[in-house]
This record gives sequence, structure tokens and C-alpha cells, in this order.
Amino acid sequence: MDLYAFNPGPLDDSVLYDQEKHVSSAVWEGQERGALRCHEHTSKLNQWVLTPKQIELIDKAGFGYLKFIPAISIDNPLISALVERWRRETNTFHLTVGEMTVTLEDVAYLLGLSIDGEPVIGVTYTSCDAVCERYLGKAPDSGYTSGGMVKLSWLKECFSRCPENASTEDIKRHTRAYLLYLVGSTIFSTTTGNKVPVMYLPLFEDFDHSAKYAWGAAALAFLYRALGNASLRSQSTVSGGLTLLQCWSYFHLNIGRPKLPQDSYYDNFPLVLRWKGKQNGPTTNRDITFYRKALDSLKPADVDWFPYQNVDPMVIPDNIASSLILGRSKTMLICFDKAERHLPDRCMRQYGMPNQPIPESVDRWERKSRGVDGGVDLSGKMELELKEWSERHIHIMHNGEDADDSKYMHWYLRITRRFVGRPIPLASEFQRMNATLREVAHIADTMSLQGLDNEQIHSITRIRYIIHECLRDQAGSVVTVASPSPENENCNKRGRGKEKIRRKGMGKRRRKDELEQCEEDNTCRDDQLIPNYALTDIEYVQQMHHPVRLVNHHHPCHPDIANVNEEDMDEAQLCISVNEVGDAQICLHESEVVTAMPSCDDIDGSQPSDFIDHQDGHCPPSDEDTKLDDHENGLVPGSCNQEEPSDFSDEDTKVDEHGANLIHREDHISSPLDDSTPHSTEMPMKVHPHSSHESEEDISQQSNNGIKST
Repeated sequence: MDLYAFNPGPLDDSVLYDQEKHVSSAVWEGQERGALRCHEHTSKLNQWVLTPKQIELIDKAGFGYLKFIPAISIDNPLISALVERWRRETNTFHLTVGEMTVTLEDVAYLLGLSIDGEPVIGVTYTSCDAVCERYLGKAPDSGYTSGGMVKLSWLKECFSRCPENASTEDIKRHTRAYLLYLVGSTIFSTTTGNKVPVMYLPLFEDFDHSAKYAWGAAALAFLYRALGNASLRSQSTVSGGLTLLQCWSYFHLNIGRPKLPQDSYYDNFPLVLRWKGKQNGPTTNRDITFYRKALDSLKPADVDWFPYQNVDPMVIPDNIASSLILGRSKTMLICFDKAERHLPDRCMRQYGMPNQPIPESVDRWERKSRGVDGGVDLSGKMELELKEWSERHIHIMHNGEDADDSKYMHWYLRITRRFVGRPIPLASEFQRMNATLREVAHIADTMSLQGLDNEQIHSITRIRYIIHECLRDQAGSVVTVASPSPENENCNKRGRGKEKIRRKGMGKRRRKDELEQCEEDNTCRDDQLIPNYALTDIEYVQQMHHPVRLVNHHHPCHPDIANVNEEDMDEAQLCISVNEVGDAQICLHESEVVTAMPSCDDIDGSQPSDFIDHQDGHCPPSDEDTKLDDHENGLVPGSCNQEEPSDFSDEDTKVDEHGANLIHREDHISSPLDDSTPHSTEMPMKVHPHSSHESEEDISQQSNNGIKST
């Protein structure tokens, strides 16, 4: 559990190679997209008034059971949570118990559509007028069309009621309009929400021949493609046969399943009718987070791998029962330009097998969008896919030898995405990591350097620097990095982009000439004040043991700044006497890193981690907040408290290339001998080596050397 708390998988990305594009990566990073918009329109199917002759033609065309599809209320959060588990690399749901999917067998049982026959493919269209005029007897107005698609509302307005004295041709036209509306609102619903492509109309020209198409295989291909698109982190809608998907979930997973109504539809065919009518069950707090957690903690007892084993075989029509063997076919599903793989070998337990063997590798295939020019017959562009479908009877998966579930699960847990939501919330992870860093910082700060060789001293110093860098970044600071200008791009490669720190209530900003003067004064003192980190390990340690002097802008020899000897360096802390440090305005020249410096009273002897972590009792955080300024691409001060006049000017803090060297330079640092300033506090400041002329490569190399020497 601890392993996956920070690595949800896959540990081996040979199967789920598109993980970064998947929505689960965005959810893990805290980028919630919420519930998807689900497009299906079964609610208005009952508004069509069908004559006996029309019903006869519908049955003859192979849609006699689909017309009974109930108007089930789509559970958007449930559908959305299932989509988060769908992987288009395998066309399966990756659950905690293994892979599952909607199979051809499910389509046959639930919808009663044919899963064997000719592929659903034909000619594409970019306009509706000609094809509608030919097969429906009239063309829609331009307001009802969009390219090769027509609005469902136009079909219902014009063809939902066939006249009693209609001719045979008019009855056929009204029936074709109904069939187009039926597939467009159910199995072939699009993300437009209210349109259907007219390319299906020619397949309804001859009702007897229409029954020879594998409409169930086409519906599954369409659903696979829709789920694959919706599983991408950039998508917000889902379409396809969502009633099929939701009822599949009700049959197989004990999650969000309503109580079964006790009526005459319980044992009727198709099995989707089992969920028809008013459904009873708890609905409170059933959002996407609820379903996501339920799927993340799914137990084997919550899964019904083969829910159809108790179905009365007398209920299943003969033409459906005879083709159920194709539910195990490893083949290519086709619906016009959509070709998707059907991989039953990845979920053999759904066919009654007690154990799941490790499946074969899936060849990567690119889903291409075929041409949409008018009059294009896609059969000539999908020879390979059509050939694979024609061999569907050859590639039937059989039970074979007994499989070892333990071997399968060991393999599966390495290649799958085990969690979608975080088992440990981000806030808890941050708090735990922060506590660990503070503990490590305390150990490093209290470790004595006496008796250690130069390499060990260097390693410990590097550890201190790295830990305090992390703590400072997590201390609630707001960092804004300005984008470099083209003329400074080369310069910024050697040093961080300009970053600025401003505290609210600090008064007016420094003028440009003051900042330039500040930079000139600090630049000329850098080499004198701070040891060069680009030195060798021995030179660096020797320089560490030389006195380090903190020089004030106007008082270079201020008596309050003491030299740092070897013993003080062992304790890894420096104290600088300043006035009201908490009200300081910090300006950085080479970096504009935003940091909120706390005001501290009586913190002598504190470790560096004490003032970095605002939660310590020694250094309470300031009550002032930081405000963003769009014009500055950083922070601007808030209104200054005029009731408490400031006795000091803004102070400068220079941050070196490593970001850890904070040396306060205050314009008016009062001497302890000066009684005019009654309140003085000491801020322990840890001085780390500095180099303002090092490249990022040098720093990276030194960091690696420091870590290796630990």
C-alpha cells in the first residue's frame, strides 16, 4: 500500500504506454474535471407512434429488440468513474481485481443486436440534401443540418407519426427515419448531443439486407472509440451506447446498482429491460468521488464475472443464442471509420473461466480518422480491418489449460494503474513530508563537524542546504518567476530569472535608480562576503573555516557583526542583529523569489529549521498577506499601516545561485550601543556558499558530487 500511495502505477509501462495522456494522471495531480456530460436521448423514443407495418419493418431490419430500450436515467458520475478506469491501449477497464470489458456477448444479451454478419461500413457524406431526399423523400432546411449530419429534432418533427393512409413507400420512409433516430439517440449517439450522421440511411434501404449487418459489433466499436476519447485528460463529454454501459455495470459490479423492480420485465429479453421503470436505491452523496473510491477499493466479492449463467435459455432468441460463441472472438470491430480491437483473452473470467491467464501482448495501433469527402466508400481504405473481421470465426478463445491467478495478479499489478484517486490526500502527504524534512533538518543541524574529514564536512553541508531549500519552498512562500527577455536569455541560462520579494505593508517600491545602486554595491562585495561554491571540496572546506564577515551598506565595520569562527560553523548558524525583521521588504537582483520573512523575538540558539518552519513556537508567522500584481508578474505590497511609523528602511537580501544564501543588508542597522532603538531582535541566518557566475551545469555537477559523497 505504501508503494502505491506514491506510485499508483503502472510500474511497467509496456502495456499502458499512454498514461500521461490519460485522465487518471490529471486526477492524481489534483486536476479534477468533474462528471462528464453524457449524450444519449432515449427519453424521447416513446414519442414516436409506430404503426403495425412499421414495427414489422423494424423487426425485419434487425432492430426489433433495440426499440424496447428503456429510458434509463444516465448516472453521469458512475459513467465518469468508469471512464477513468477505461484504457484504450487494451479496450478494457483496469480495475483492482483485473481487467474487464463490455464484450460482444454483453451486447447480444443486453441489447439483442446481432453480433455476427457483414461489417457496418459504407459511403460517407458531407451534405444531407441528396441522401435525405432519396431515402426519406424530403430534405431538411439548412438550419437542421451540419455537414453530413441532421438534427434528431427534425426527424421527430417530420416522421414521428406515420399517416394512416400512407403509401407503402411513405411507410418505408417513415420507418427509415425512425431507425436513423433510434441508432442516433442510442448506440451511435455523438458528442454533438442532437445530431446523427446520414451515412447510416443507405443501410436501411433494404430492410431484409439490413438485418444481415453486425449492428451489435458496430455498436461496441462505437462505444470503445467513445470511451477511449473520453478517457483522455482533455475531454469533458462522452457518447455512444451509455445505457448499454450503465446496465453492464449494474450486472457486473455491485457499485451504484439500484434495487431490481419486481415486475414482468425481470426475465424478459433483452436483459436491459431488467432495469426498466422506477429504480430504488440510495442516491445521496453519489458523486464521482464516491464512485471513484468505490472502484479504487473494489473487492472480488463485488464483481459478478458471469451474471448471465442463471438466465433462462428459453428467453434468448435462437438467432442470438447461435452467435454467442462470437463473444469470445479476438477480432476487429468495425463501424464505418471506427475500427477497434475486441480482446476477450484479457477477461476470460467473464466467460465462466475460474482463473485468468496472462494475456498476449497487444500490438500498438494508431486510430486514424479516414477521409470524410463526400461519396467516399471506406471499404477501400480499411482492407486490413475488414480482413480481420472476416476471420472472426477462426480466432475464438477457448478455455485451454488451467491458469494461475497468483501469477496473473503479480503481472497485472505491475502493468496496471491501480489507483485513480489518491489513497492519501495531497494535504496529508504534504504534512507528512514536511514533518519528515523538519526531522532530517534537525538531525543535520545538530550534527557536529568536529573530527570529520573535508569530504564528510562538504557532504553534510550539502545535505543541510538541500533540506533547508525544501523547507523554505514549503514554508508558504509564493514564487513568481519572470519570463526572460530575448536579450537576456543567454544571461538567464547562467543565473535564475529575476525574481522579487515584496511584503504587504512595506510602503512604496524602490525606485529604479535605488535598485541599480543596490545591485552595484552588492556585486562588488559578493566575492568578499561569501565563499565561492565552485571551488574544490578542500578549498571550499578551508574557505568555510575562514572568518566570514557580514558588511552593512553604510557601516562596513559595524561592531555588531561578529566574525564566524570554526566552532560557530560547526553549529551551522549565524545571528544578525536587525530591527523588526518581520517588517522587512526583501529585494533580490539576480532572482525575484517571493518569500515571506517572519518576525521573531528572542530566538537565540535556534536552529535554521526553526525560522524556516513557521509552525515552530519560536517564530510565529506574520499576519500580513501577499497580493499578486498582474502588471509586475509577481507581488506588490499592500497598504502600509500608517499608525505605526517605521524606524528603518527597506532591506536587501541577496540570494545566491543555489537559492539558500540569505544575507540581510539593512540600511540602518542599529548598534547595541545605540539606545535610540529599544527593540532589536536577532534573526539566525544560515550562510551557504555562493557563486554568482556558475552555470546550471556546474551546479548540477556539484549537487551530484555532494550526494554521492554522502
